[in-house]
Amino acid sequence: MPGKGIHWVPFLFSGWRTRLPIPFDPEQLAIESIAGEAPVALERLSGDWLRRHFAAPPEWQPEALDESLARRPVMIPASVLIPLVLRADGLTMLLTRRTAHLNTHAGQISFPGGRAEHDDLSADDTALREAHEEVGLDRRHVEIIGRLPDYLTGTGYHVTPVVGLLTPPFSLTADRHEVAEIFEVPLAYLMNGAHHQRLMVELPAGGRRRFYAMPYERHFIWGATAGMLRNLFHFLRA
Repeated sequence: MPGKGIHWVPFLFSGWRTRLPIPFDPEQLAIESIAGEAPVALERLSGDWLRRHFAAPPEWQPEALDESLARRPVMIPASVLIPLVLRADGLTMLLTRRTAHLNTHAGQISFPGGRAEHDDLSADDTALREAHEEVGLDRRHVEIIGRLPDYLTGTGYHVTPVVGLLTPPFSLTADRHEVAEIFEVPLAYLMNGAHHQRLMVELPAGGRRRFYAMPYERHFIWGATAGMLRNLFHFLRA
């Protein structure tokens, strides 16, 4: 477990190579509360149901998170792929743990993704390109079924979350410069409000920041990744 103090972490997505200081260790923070909503019904956690839901989305309200309320004069466009794997025993979410390079602490948990390039044809194209670069996922294995609301980060990125279904078998190869580990989490675990922790930190410069965390086994999912998962949770419950 990292000690207290200022920690340098690589930001969430490849192509964003600036190492950003955060003046707290999120894993050391006390839990302010548990969101606690009922889990998404299991019958909704299937490929067919998700296809129909994204094809005809209901009225729903994304969550207003501290970070997503931030806006800078110039926001950098980016995309992430939210990859749902169609496993025989239930859908899983494919996630990565980023390398920490010279830092001794583990990197953050994130979706494959990164900033848009000039030759990308769309936000979907950015997400698919980045997923291929980061984890070797061939786009022919990805069925794009929709998008979640754009997510604004406090560091100036305007992120489009692109949701895709992945049908096994497929092979993955991590870019070892960017990705330390590729793993999957049962979607049913992530889509349960009982596993959504609210954390709060007093910032040294003044003010507070609140964000979500969703620890799973030895993985600590928090920040923008957890924020986008909360929006998926609300959407699937609507």
